[in-house]
Amino acid sequence: MLAVSFTVPLLGAMMLLDSPIDPQPLRQIPIIALFCSFKEPPLLHGVLQPNTKLRQAERLYENQLIGPESIANIGDVIFTGTADGRIIKIENGEVDTIARFGSGPCKTRDDEPTCGRPLGIRVGPNGTLFVVDAYKGLFEVNPWTREVKLLLSSDTPLEGRKMAFVNDLTITRDGRKIYFTDSSSKWQRRDFLLLVMEGTDDGRLLEYDTETKEVKVLLDQLRFPNGVQLSPEEDFVLVAETTMARIRRVYVSGLTKGGVDLFVENLPGFPDNIRPSSSGGYWVCMSTIRSNPGFSMLDFLSERPYIKRMIFKLFSQETVMKFVPRYSLALELSSSGTFQRSLHDPMGRWPPTSAKRTSTTGTSTWAPSGPPSSADSAFSLFSHPDGSPDRGCARSWHMAPPGPGGTMDTALFTCSTVPWKCGVTLGMYVPL
Repeated sequence: MLAVSFTVPLLGAMMLLDSPIDPQPLRQIPIIALFCSFKEPPLLHGVLQPNTKLRQAERLYENQLIGPESIANIGDVIFTGTADGRIIKIENGEVDTIARFGSGPCKTRDDEPTCGRPLGIRVGPNGTLFVVDAYKGLFEVNPWTREVKLLLSSDTPLEGRKMAFVNDLTITRDGRKIYFTDSSSKWQRRDFLLLVMEGTDDGRLLEYDTETKEVKVLLDQLRFPNGVQLSPEEDFVLVAETTMARIRRVYVSGLTKGGVDLFVENLPGFPDNIRPSSSGGYWVCMSTIRSNPGFSMLDFLSERPYIKRMIFKLFSQETVMKFVPRYSLALELSSSGTFQRSLHDPMGRWPPTSAKRTSTTGTSTWAPSGPPSSADSAFSLFSHPDGSPDRGCARSWHMAPPGPGGTMDTALFTCSTVPWKCGVTLGMYVPL
């Protein structure tokens, strides 16, 4: 009787409450391929075999940053954007704010639209920074004079739609073209989980010409386009399509200009940022893993939109995020998209704090002012939610290559947790 007294009101609430999302099944429809199916995730064997390489790290800049995202550098000077709306410069161990695109307060997820949230960041040929803010648009920042120039506002309609979630960018060597992603025209960054769960296909890859100021839509109907990376020859752009666990390739020059194909599909996780590796391939950071063997919640829900609706009728995004597995994974792909090697932390946790700094070569040491010089090591910046250190680096890893004199595998990593509330920022030395 007691069970009935609880069940009836619950069922009534489920029927009457509105769901914030209207998901469709992510599957292959016969004849007309409107949806793309999820294959069984790849087995975590061979180069995907779980390891603990990401635990071999050291904390740096603790309590000095909040939620660093993408990273760029000029020599030994490091730049990143943070969850409280700042562009940060790290030089000689000192952390300094050089720009803000919004205004305070910047304390909660709901403050993000006014505070701003800098995401992708790259260095241009003239030593200025090109930055996309999820809410504000595309900017150019002079890191030395601190001058900020708005290149393209998110409020500017592009083919009749404004940009709701500007995400990442990549720039040509001459600085003429900037390729960037707008993850959705409907969902903002603060509601990214709703974007993933609904499977909304309104994301776009865009091109901005810094001379003519023209903007073009290169690819539309993407499901959460995220990280982007130009090829070394600058003939194509890779686009991580997070919801679909794949990477698309868009040709931007040469005989195949305008063509689109799949660079790699059925990844072992849902991809976030993409950056180049020294082998001529690419590092891809997974926002969360697709376990096999094991259970992947997002794969399970992909063809069950009715369950998704029910979940978000009853639970908030923050509550749902507690069920996302703690797992850190960075994957290196070859120039043709095959799996090369992977770096894991199956528990998504950090190692104990240590003051020792060494290189796996045994011959190189380095200070917090810049990345190490050996090809088998990396510098990293991490963050975690307040009061929940065990959730660790379970969310997203982002990498950027060093400046001249280093190798592409001497990388900068960030690991930012999904909830807006991220407290301690960590810098780690990671043997690759």
